[in-house]
Formats: sequence, C-alpha cells, structure tokens
Amino acid sequence: MNAKTCNESRVVRTSRIFPNDVNNHNTMFGGKLMSDMDMLASISATRHSRREVVTASTDSVDFLSPITQQDSVCFESFVTWTGTSSIEVFVKIIAENLMTGNRKIAATAFFTFVALDENGKPTPVPKIIPETNEEKKLYETGKDRAEKRKEHRKNSKELASYFTTEKPWE
Repeated sequence: MNAKTCNESRVVRTSRIFPNDVNNHNTMFGGKLMSDMDMLASISATRHSRREVVTASTDSVDFLSPITQQDSVCFESFVTWTGTSSIEVFVKIIAENLMTGNRKIAATAFFTFVALDENGKPTPVPKIIPETNEEKKLYETGKDRAEKRKEHRKNSKELASYFTTEKPWE
C-alpha cells in the first residue's frame, strides 16, 4: 500500500457567518462549528483511505478565538498520522474579518477515523508523507496523540462500566 502526502487528503472550505449561525453572544455556535469540522475531516479520511470511514474519536477541540458575523470562516483539514486502520485528521479554522482582512486561528481539532472494508471491518490504510513544516510537526507528534487516545478510550470504557442504563424517570 503506497504512502500518501497530507496534501492528497486536504479539504478547504470557506463560508460566511449568518444570523442563524450565531448564539446569544453573537459568536458562532460551537456545536455548528464542530459538526462542520467532523464533516470535512471525514472527507479527508475518505480521500486518504478511499474506503468508508467512521468517526472513532474527537479530541482536543480548542476554541481559540470567537467567530463573529463580520468574519468568514475557512476550514482546512488533512490527514496527519495513520495507524493500521486508524486515520488522524487535523482541522484548522481560520476566521477572517471581511472588512479589515485580519486573520486569526479560531479553532483547531483532531479527529480519528477508522477505515472499513466491504464487511464493515477495520482495514489497513496508507501511511503519511508530511511535506511542510506544519505537516511534519503534526506527523512527529501523531504517535503520542494516538497513545493518549488509546489510554483515554480504555479509561472511558472502564468509567462507563459504572453507568446505569436505567430510565431516570422511573
């Protein structure tokens, strides 16, 4: 299986912010931003694997700066690291004030997907070839993030064993 560059999975989308996109603080809804991030990340993961993918985790969604109706929002996603069947996708959000041209990093996130074969089972994916400084830094730190996710998942499963499925209203 041939390795692929980060650029082969890159997705870029720019949108305006409208009144229905903002909350009572007149900043973009975090949930809407996260939904859009997941959608773009899934395209990057599918482009990389050329397989059906499922979201395995979303971690470190960091809202760094508010996005307002004066801004456009540019989403950029690309694959940064892969395991055997897992695909890590980095998503960067750049807000641009359309009147001044000032640009800022508004949010970042990492999503992990698993590629599936025709039977819905995890299947191997190509490795990554980072090219730019940004891609190289994300690639070099990818294995550490994957190990932390694995530990976090183990802890989450253990904690979930204490949860009840009883109906709270009964």
